[in-house]
Parts: sequence; C-alpha cells; structure tokens
Amino acid sequence: MKIKSIILILVILSMESLFAQKIKFTTLKIDDSPIISFRIQFRVGSINDPKGKEGLNQLTARLIAEGGYGQVTYKEMIEKLYPIAGKIRVFPNKEVTTFVADIHKDNLEKFWNIFEQVLTNPRFDENDFIRLKDLQLNYIKNTLRRENDENLGKAVLETFIYENHPYGWIEAGTISSVQSITLQDVKDFYKKFYTQTNLVVGIAGNFKDEFINKVKRDLSKLPVGKPNIVKLPKANKIQDIEVTLIDKKTPATAISLGYPIEINRSHKDFYALMVANSYLGEHRTFNGVLMNKMRGDRGLNYGDYSYIEHFIQDGGSTFPIPNIPRKQQYFSIWIRPVSNVNRHFALRMAIREVENLVKNGIPEKDFEETKKFLINYSKLWVQTQSRRLGYLMDSEFYGTPYIIDEIAKRLPKLTKKDVDNAIKKYLNYQNFKVAIVTEGSEEFAKDLINNVVSPITYQHSNISQHILDEDRYIQKYLLKVKREKLKIIPVDKIFE
Repeated sequence: MKIKSIILILVILSMESLFAQKIKFTTLKIDDSPIISFRIQFRVGSINDPKGKEGLNQLTARLIAEGGYGQVTYKEMIEKLYPIAGKIRVFPNKEVTTFVADIHKDNLEKFWNIFEQVLTNPRFDENDFIRLKDLQLNYIKNTLRRENDENLGKAVLETFIYENHPYGWIEAGTISSVQSITLQDVKDFYKKFYTQTNLVVGIAGNFKDEFINKVKRDLSKLPVGKPNIVKLPKANKIQDIEVTLIDKKTPATAISLGYPIEINRSHKDFYALMVANSYLGEHRTFNGVLMNKMRGDRGLNYGDYSYIEHFIQDGGSTFPIPNIPRKQQYFSIWIRPVSNVNRHFALRMAIREVENLVKNGIPEKDFEETKKFLINYSKLWVQTQSRRLGYLMDSEFYGTPYIIDEIAKRLPKLTKKDVDNAIKKYLNYQNFKVAIVTEGSEEFAKDLINNVVSPITYQHSNISQHILDEDRYIQKYLLKVKREKLKIIPVDKIFE
C-alpha cells in the first residue's frame, strides 16, 4: 500500500508539473523593489460572449474578483486583505481579461494564498451574483445612459464601427442580454475559458524563483482547457459619413467619430502613425492641433483628442491603461461636449483638420518636435513597475519587442515622408462613422443632411481676424451625410 501511495503521489506531482508547463509567464525582475506586482491575464473577453448572453465575460470576471472564494465570503475576503493593504482589480476587455494587484513583499505569502484561491476556487455565491448583475445593469441604465455622455458616445461609436462583428457590443452587454444570464452560465463560462492554456501570468518585482514555482503549482489547479481562438472578420466598409444621433435632453453635445484601420502595434507603419496621431491630438495634452485650435484658439470645449487604437484612461492620469490589446484597431476622434449651438461647427472643424493632415502631412516645423515629444512622453507611460509589466505583456501579445524601447529606437529614424505616407495610406477624411449624444436630434439631422451653414457662437469678442476668416470657411465645410445613413435613437433604447 505504501508503494502504491508513493507511486500515486509521484504521478499526481508529475501531472501537475506537466499541466503547469502550459502556463505562460511574463516576468520583470526589479531587485530593489519592495513591491510585487501581478497581472494575471486570461485570453478571454467579450468576443467569447454567447449570442444573447453579451456581458457574460464581464460578469464572470467581476464575480471571480468580487465574490469571495471557497467558503470565504467577499466581505470576509476584504477583511483579510485590508490589514495587508491588498486589493484585486479586474479589467475585462474584448480579447483579454486581466486581474491586477500589487502587494508589499513582506505580505506576499498571505496575499498569494488569497489571490490564487480567488482565481482557482471562486465562490460563485448566488447573492454575489445577484449583486454584481444588478450593478452591471445599473451601469448600462444609469451610469452610461444618464451620467456620462462622453463615454456613452464612445461606446456607441465602437458598436457602430463594429456592427455584425465580434467587437460589436460593449463589454457590459445589453439590458436584455445581462438579464438573461444565470449563475450556471457564469460557472460554465468560467470552466470553459478560465484555463491554463488561456493563461498568461505577469509578475514584477523582487520575487524569488521558488515563488514562481509555487505560482505554477497553485495555478495548475485550473483545468488545462483548449486555446481560445476567434477568427475576426474585417469590419464593415464605411461609405461617406454615417451618423447615429442619440437623442437625450442635454445642454451640451458629445461627439465621437472614427473608422477601422488595418494595422496594430505589430505593423511597422504603426510607429509612423503614432507620430501623426500625436501631432493631431494626444489624449489630454496641448501637443495636438485639435486641442490647440478647438479649445485653445476658440474655447469650444474642454478637450479634443485623437487615437489610433482603443483607449481607456487610467484613473485621473492622461495615460491609457495597459492590457487592453486588440488584433484589430480603429482611428477615432473624441470631441468632449460642446454647447449645442456649436455642435455642427465642431464636427466640421475636426474632420477638416483630418483633411488638412491627409492632404498636407505634418508641417516640417512640427515634425521633429512631435517625434521628440512622443519619445519622451512615452517613457511616462511606464512610471510604475505594474504599468511596465503591462506594456511588456502587451508587446508579447502583439509579438513585438518592448514597445517603449521600440519607440525610442524607431522614431529617430522616421522621416517626414515615412509619416506622411502612413497618413495617406491609413487615414481618410471622407468616410467616418459618427456617434453624437445631443438634444433636438430631428432638427440637427436636417442641418447635417442639408449642409446648413453653421457659424460658431463665441462667448467673447476678443477673437483674431485670422481665426474669424478661417471660421467663415469651416462653417460651410461640406459633410457628405445622406438621409439613409443617418439614424436617431432615443437614449432609453441604447443598449436595451
């Protein structure tokens, strides 16, 4: 019996070792750091939501992170984490879902014993399921529809760009789809997708090799599973300017516009397009012409920015959160709310600036400055070791060297011709999808279709003659909006 028991134990250990070998690791050793950072990422996202159950991955991810483990309730888990300053966050996106945590190395063992149980043995309690499901529904009904016109417009734009595509719904789903999700749906989805094969473990800090081995053993409790491969079709082709007006009683108009682009970080032209985008409108900076001309010169609104990949702001910073990689990306412009009287002018002006960029490229005097700014600014994206780890994992997702190093290496070699060629190849000013949150949609629709002249209304008279002369051109700028490509949706029907 003893020999049989020993053999059985050896077989079990051998199997655990075999399973653990399937787990991919991204490690960043920082010897002088007192903090250990985790980014535990599963290659599963909203693209895996079953039809009619959109929002299932987000609900599953949040129930894992915010639902306790084993027999330990979520409240009890928080009580265990509080004394050691532990916190677990989750970021479910289109293609990946990432659990993020930082802990002082002195509390590493206590924290990991909780964290690994959260991941491998989630409690999936009925009451927590109801609580988090209600929160997800409330986010769609109230937070998105009622409280944040900016994010509502961006969310609608994304679903508009990716109609009939695996990216074609927000991660939270719709009211009806979330209502249909059951706790059993969550359990089944977890078993199918939250597996070793779909797992990438990111760890940064002054960790020991023995700890990495422990992580491998502990996470080998997860089922092995199968690789999650979703073939993505091309997004629908856009012809002219297609407009969705979200009709809502509001004193200001939020505008989002964009279209798919054919490249992501894995493409050599991405870096040239980064320079072009930075010149046009880096997020929440005054480096871009959109911000300088629309806010700085005219005081139209708080900010105007452009993007060549999906962007989510990291807290109150100006930087994007890492670990939201996508095989397919899109170009977009975000016009923060403008007074309703200036909405038509603002839309015209933003598209005209894209036309200027496509036709003329970056002005010679701004080219080198923009490159220098971007090289230095990109270093700020990785101020913390957790963000460095995140960007390193994203680079591995795209199959490229570390992006921050690549920016520093590639940008000095780029010529103005390289950037201008990339602009002409990937950007256009004629075919946009536009999502606008505004009131009086019927009247605005007529103005757009008929290309009604839209003079800007200023709050003061101290405007230079040069700007006024330019305004007279912008107010008549031709936008090709056809009646059959414009739709009006009441805000209560969005994501219903």
